[in-house]
Amino acid sequence: MLFVALIERVRIWRRERETLAELKRLNVRDLADIGINPADVRAIARQAARA
Repeated sequence: MLFVALIERVRIWRRERETLAELKRLNVRDLADIGINPADVRAIARQAARA
């Protein structure tokens, strides 16, 4: 049970990291086009990873 929970946490962490990296590649104009404030990028990546 503990091992399964650990694996799931690692998966979430990796998805968050990948999403964050993708969003950080976008410039301010691109982020604005999709309705994202640059200050919110980390929170959005975290939320997306847990969805």
